[in-house]
Amino acid sequence: MNRSVTPVASLADLMSALAGKEPRTLELQTSVTCPYSITLPPGFALTGKDRDGCILCFSNGDGIGLTADNRVSNLTVIATPATRAVYTQTGLADMGRIALEDLRVTGQVSIITRGGTDKLDLVVDKLHIGACDARHYSEQPQKYGVNVYQGALTVYNFNGDAKSTIRASLTDISVGAKGAPVLGSGIFVSGFGDNGGWVQLEKLTTGTVYSCGMLPYGTADMITAGVFIVYGVKAKRVEHFGETVTYGVNDMVLDTWGTVEEWIAHAPVVSYGPSGIGFVNFGTVGNFVAEKEILTHGLGARGFNQYDGTVKTISFKSIETFGDGSIGIQVSKPVGTITVNEGITTHGSVGNTLVKGVNMQLPAEAFSVKPGGSVDKLVVKGDLVTHGPNVTTYAIEGGKLAAIDIRGKVIAHGKNSNAVLVANKGCTPLTHVRAVADAGKPLVEKDGTVTDRTGLSI
Repeated sequence: MNRSVTPVASLADLMSALAGKEPRTLELQTSVTCPYSITLPPGFALTGKDRDGCILCFSNGDGIGLTADNRVSNLTVIATPATRAVYTQTGLADMGRIALEDLRVTGQVSIITRGGTDKLDLVVDKLHIGACDARHYSEQPQKYGVNVYQGALTVYNFNGDAKSTIRASLTDISVGAKGAPVLGSGIFVSGFGDNGGWVQLEKLTTGTVYSCGMLPYGTADMITAGVFIVYGVKAKRVEHFGETVTYGVNDMVLDTWGTVEEWIAHAPVVSYGPSGIGFVNFGTVGNFVAEKEILTHGLGARGFNQYDGTVKTISFKSIETFGDGSIGIQVSKPVGTITVNEGITTHGSVGNTLVKGVNMQLPAEAFSVKPGGSVDKLVVKGDLVTHGPNVTTYAIEGGKLAAIDIRGKVIAHGKNSNAVLVANKGCTPLTHVRAVADAGKPLVEKDGTVTDRTGLSI
């Protein structure tokens, strides 16, 4: 859209320009502080002559309201962290194209469509949100016994109509800082549900993401994530070029209830809080790749969990967990091939962890397949190792594993711990396993359960 350019050198200039009737580009020439929020009329754009020198501050309440066919670019926008620095004011059936480009922001960037809005094309590129508190917003997805906090960047189709769609491209997004996370989720993309109110996500690429939900220990009905692809989202590609780190209770690092065709983490995936899972899947994922390590520190903080849906192929560099109840990999639904290019190591015993909205006790197993879970093939090019007492390193607990290729050893270092426990006669991998530890004890089978307290190799 061709827009005339209107220079803005003061608050008075800004308010006068916004009162105009014809779409235009408002170019901020200097820093301006607003005592109240502003609204960009349809077709208006707001840009800065120099992002470093053009700072738009909002001292009370929210910041820039968007209507339709708006662009905000080349600016630093500062609101208080618990308010919305940039947000949509919905109502139009077609909001056209909204673009947010080259922005540094304090406060939430909230793109929410509601009943009556059926179409929005959204482009966000080069966005950094330095500080935000997104914990108090009432629009929250609900499923699996939990609610989800919104994020510093929130894209949310809150219109349940089956024809309502946000089409989005979100590139070069970074959130928070190391040791200074945003509060709530980091990046949050959600549709209305599983049957309508869609988000068609062409791509999401991130730099560094740091978030903390600030939930009290023991909370069972609320979660957050560094990056959360929630239900109603159909994503083609999600890619992380910087580390993704969460710090709090129930803070997943990467989580999805939706559909993602290709998901690649080029940088470490790290959690520090209790029940903070590196990657948890309740949706449908085509191919997931973690090129760097997944590390979790905290009680019940697992590396990878497959709780619902499926993933066709999944590859990890390595998984290491520190904490009681912190499982390396746990599978409760059918998946395809899991490849671990190095190994899985856990440091913990039995401990409390959150499972589908319920806190329960689980041992810090390296690899576990639960009832209802199945794996087409497991490939581990290094070792499976546990260090805590009263745990099992490799546990098939009612689930199925069709093929196995473990090229290292399966080792249980802890007191009263098993290297292998297979409680399913239908699991064929046992024919490939032999004991190699000093004790030299063979696998022992009784009533369909096979146990071994030695190290194993394939």
